[in-house]
Amino acid sequence: MSHDGPVSRVRLLVSTTPALLLLLAVIANSSAVLVYSQLSTLGERWFPGYNRELRLEPVAPDCDPADYAVQTAPAAAAAGGDDLDALLEDGDGAGGSAAPVGDDLDALLEDDEAAPPAQGDDLDALLDDGDAAPPKGGDDLDALLDDGDGAAKPDPAAAAAQAMAAAKARCEQRHADYASMVERRTPAVLRFRAVEAFVEDVRDLGLAYQRHLLLLLLLVCGATATAVRGHIALRPAQTRMDHVAAEGAQLLTHLLLAHSVWAHRGIDEASGVANPHPELFTIWIVGALLMAALNAYHLVRPPADATPGGSPAQALFAVPLYCTMGIISGLYFLFSEGHPAGLSIYLTKLTEFARLYLQVGLYVWIGMLLKRTLLAELSVDLVRPWKLPPELLAFVMVVGAAIPTAYSGASGIFVIAVGAVIYDELRQAGARRQLALAATAMSGSLGVVLSPCLLVVIVASLNKQVTTDQLYGWGLKVFLLTAVLFLVASLLNRQNKIKLAPPSVALPGTVAAVRPLIPYALVAGAVLAFYAFGLGATVDENYAPVVLPVLLLAVLIYDRRLARKRASEGDAVVGFNVSVQQATTETSHHIGALLFLMGLSICLGGVIERADLMAYFPQQFASVWTTMGLLVVVLVIVGMIMDPYGAVILVSATIAEVAYRNGIDPVHFWMVVLVAFELGYLTPPVALNHLLTRQVVGEEEARLAFAEQGSFWHRHERILLPVSVMATALVIVAFGPLLF
Repeated sequence: MSHDGPVSRVRLLVSTTPALLLLLAVIANSSAVLVYSQLSTLGERWFPGYNRELRLEPVAPDCDPADYAVQTAPAAAAAGGDDLDALLEDGDGAGGSAAPVGDDLDALLEDDEAAPPAQGDDLDALLDDGDAAPPKGGDDLDALLDDGDGAAKPDPAAAAAQAMAAAKARCEQRHADYASMVERRTPAVLRFRAVEAFVEDVRDLGLAYQRHLLLLLLLVCGATATAVRGHIALRPAQTRMDHVAAEGAQLLTHLLLAHSVWAHRGIDEASGVANPHPELFTIWIVGALLMAALNAYHLVRPPADATPGGSPAQALFAVPLYCTMGIISGLYFLFSEGHPAGLSIYLTKLTEFARLYLQVGLYVWIGMLLKRTLLAELSVDLVRPWKLPPELLAFVMVVGAAIPTAYSGASGIFVIAVGAVIYDELRQAGARRQLALAATAMSGSLGVVLSPCLLVVIVASLNKQVTTDQLYGWGLKVFLLTAVLFLVASLLNRQNKIKLAPPSVALPGTVAAVRPLIPYALVAGAVLAFYAFGLGATVDENYAPVVLPVLLLAVLIYDRRLARKRASEGDAVVGFNVSVQQATTETSHHIGALLFLMGLSICLGGVIERADLMAYFPQQFASVWTTMGLLVVVLVIVGMIMDPYGAVILVSATIAEVAYRNGIDPVHFWMVVLVAFELGYLTPPVALNHLLTRQVVGEEEARLAFAEQGSFWHRHERILLPVSVMATALVIVAFGPLLF
């Protein structure tokens, strides 16, 4: 569903603007983390000792060197106990004046219940062992200070003087350090600290409310997808019965969700454990009831273009996929376990990984911004002079799409972003509709194993047995394998002889097509250089979701200026502001559809986990070959019915341990998982990538593709070509390493 026309005021106010602000808030928070790190480094470089001493307001020492007066030569020998009095002197009285013998110790030992005993009695009582009458004053102290070997006792007065001198020196040093810090906290340091403190507050605020950002983005975009009927289903709602089934299922799902969150809040309050963010329950409930109200409105006001009647069986296919998952999960927890809060508990796992799912939203926005530029069209200009036959052009586009797919986070996101461009270019080159649909659906499948794909990051974060470096290393090999397989399939599938334009003609055209791309490269290079050298961030799995939106916005500014120059006189050109509005408008309902599908996939995975369905799956097998064979079947089925992010969580919690226990290497297992998932997304009955392809190319093109004639292969090429390539790749990836 494209939104290239003007955005209505209502949509702009209640959906587009809130979604844009939330996405910008995510970028601002992530950028604040980078800026704060760099400020700490700069502070230490510009003001040595900044992080250790100058960042915080100095505190004046609570000691006074004048209180540490030392008696170097006592005037007269005092009675027993004077040395101890000097040793215990706290420095708070007059400088060094001697107290009566034993008074300080008497005060220390005073029990507030009896009259003060005679001089030295407290010390005698303290040292009394209970077996003999107390000796005369001072004997116990002598015994205490005796070193046990008959050597001469140290002079207590000298020890006290030494202690006083050391304490005074420490106090003086503290005062000197304080004076130095006050002097070094110049106006420049204070201004720098003010900037750093502001960035620190922004960073801390974003980290503290990251879950709120995700939940608000999910509900704003989910409500948008509900309002525009944009949730993902096996087929679009066309008849009145289709709309009744779709809206009724959504209404039930949203009411189940609201009830589950209400029950979850009750459990949370009854636990007695302080919840730092109880308001999240309220946000969930309000959002679910709002979407339920929209569904109720749609039930009484079906769209004007809905045809009367309809088939109940076909209407079930119009029910959004997330509703099927939500109803199954909600009813299971409500009736089978009597635990209505279960749906909410599993759905809130989204917020536990808030950063990752916010990145999903950013990647969708990146794709929609890319769609508004001329980059895809200019990139195709590089290969257009070679006059490639449709089959080879499909191969070039699928392989070329691997890199942007890796940066978009998942194959489905890339299909949403650039699928329409790929389909149109293939059709202009003479490709059959079935072939164009096949290439479009598969355009994102080869890149999910390459760096910095977000799906691999989630796998590594949930499974400590593997790292992103290991997965990306093997992912490159899997990518090369699938690329070769697709090339072979393309050559075998060609209808005519391969005839290319001669290099003498094609090469100048390609060189000429490079020139318009150079300014784009310079703009992108400037943004990348700023992040790399200014903020220490590169476009990897950690920072790509933050850097790429800024890069695309900068590219879009240049792109819109270029579009004005290329436009003919009188042609209307969409400007930067309108392009961002259109991109965000389309982003909003795609984010809602994807995140709700991901969230309810987690819930369905929870049902599978709690129902202990994996207990029926053998835990030990006779051979690793048998283990791998069964795992491949299960993983493909999981990929057919669940979205990738929810499926990864389910596999991590259930299936992964079976693989490890039966001797399958963790890296090998997860590469099999990723390829099996991609095969599942291309395989009916769900075939998520085909559903997204149909969304971006339009129902009319899909209908015309189904009407194409030819051999069985050509009539079903959109399914057979991707499935045959990915199935072959899966067999090789799964069983090839077992031979060695």
